[in-house]
Amino acid sequence: MSITASVIKKNNIHICGKQDALQTIIFGHGFGSSQTAFAALVRAFEQDYKIVLFDNVGGGKADIDAFNPSRYSGIQGYVTDLSDIIKSLQLSNIIYVGHSVNGMIGLLTANKYPDYFDKLVLLGSSPRYLNDTETAYTGGFDMEALTGLYNAMSTNYYAWASGFSALVMRNPDQPHFAEAFAATLSAIRPDIALSVAKAIFEMDHREDLAHCTIPSLIIQTADDVAVPVVVGDYLEQHIPGSRKVVVNATGHFPHIVAPEEVISAIRTFI
Repeated sequence: MSITASVIKKNNIHICGKQDALQTIIFGHGFGSSQTAFAALVRAFEQDYKIVLFDNVGGGKADIDAFNPSRYSGIQGYVTDLSDIIKSLQLSNIIYVGHSVNGMIGLLTANKYPDYFDKLVLLGSSPRYLNDTETAYTGGFDMEALTGLYNAMSTNYYAWASGFSALVMRNPDQPHFAEAFAATLSAIRPDIALSVAKAIFEMDHREDLAHCTIPSLIIQTADDVAVPVVVGDYLEQHIPGSRKVVVNATGHFPHIVAPEEVISAIRTFI
């Protein structure tokens, strides 16, 4: 198997859209989600851009055998994966749209290889989810809350997945959104989900923000339990030349519950 073929299999890569387009949009999904979350956005951009979709190792339909707890004990393993995808597919002029943790994965990759990237879109992203009392930083979670979350995941993973999905998706009048997220979350092996959750919720990439040289758009909802509005403000203040848009949506998944708002914001930016 060639290197490219092995990378495609590992990350369940799908390529669509305009194959000879000058720019490529890569969509990166958040924890517990998969590339299918971007269906509405793909439809909006596929006529004008080459589109690359992938699943993070440990989620979606990525190769389960590729998951290594030490490699993915932080998000640098995913940064290496994204770098491998870009190099194997010989991509350039990239517009990277990263939801949640994949926003930071995209930023860290762009910091390492800025020549590949044209634009970054950080969708409900955070550099650190834990509050930091020493620096008066609000991430949205304290260690007690995270310990409770880990215990719930360990005790009854599927019950936790159902409750967590409803909590972060919001939009209780449209329960099918939370049910779909619960399904992708429940498809992840519980031990892998717990390992990845710890890597994400305990990361701290605040110092990396200042090194970003790629024009960046921060898309935030007004009511996101995982990423409070102040985190979006923090990103805008610390990523040079970035700008923030608050979309008219609630929850952590605006690209699912209010895709037109997100599409409009991205179109204006790119």
